[in-house]
Amino acid sequence: MKKVLALLFVATAMTFVACGPSAEEKAKLEADAKAKMDSLFKAASQSMPMDSVAVKPDSVAVKQK
Repeated sequence: MKKVLALLFVATAMTFVACGPSAEEKAKLEADAKAKMDSLFKAASQSMPMDSVAVKPDSVAVKQK
């Protein structure tokens, strides 16, 4: 009896693992991830002043005429 129950348990567990998420669930997870990344990017770009990121020429590397 224990062997039969163990076999049923393993078969049930394998069935749940093999099915995985549906196409709708995958699309929803991907959309949620994209929205989260967009939100993080927007927050990061707003918190960083753009003038501090601008490349300024090095006075030593610039040739003086």
